[in-house]
Amino acid sequence: MMAKHVLLPVDPDEKPSWEKALPEAVSQARQRQATLHVMTVVPTFGSSIVANYFPKDFEGKALEEARQTLQTLISDKVPADLPHQLIVAHGRIHQEICRVATEIKADLIVMASHKPAWSDSFLAPNAAQVLHHTPVSVMVIR
Repeated sequence: MMAKHVLLPVDPDEKPSWEKALPEAVSQARQRQATLHVMTVVPTFGSSIVANYFPKDFEGKALEEARQTLQTLISDKVPADLPHQLIVAHGRIHQEICRVATEIKADLIVMASHKPAWSDSFLAPNAAQVLHHTPVSVMVIR
């Protein structure tokens, strides 16, 4: 069965999250004649107490900035002739990846992982969490 939806979660500000995974996701989408869904997640503050220290409009501005940064990355790196969609989510990273994968009926998630020595909060536990919590096939790119 050919995939019709390939999901690529990235942190557009962190090149290791997309440098190798994005070209592979583009290749997979082309081979499968699928739509490529490129997503990023703006993490939650973790608690409402922490949120009180930020301006009221901080969350909205963070989401808009993430959308603009992701749009720039897509414009630069995703071929214009490949059907694609930009998705900006807000919440716990691995939960949002799994939620969006279900929502778009993804057949494949392509995501970067890291070398164990790295301390990147987007990549570190999220690939493992997605692997454990989604029924979707996951291609982890090192």
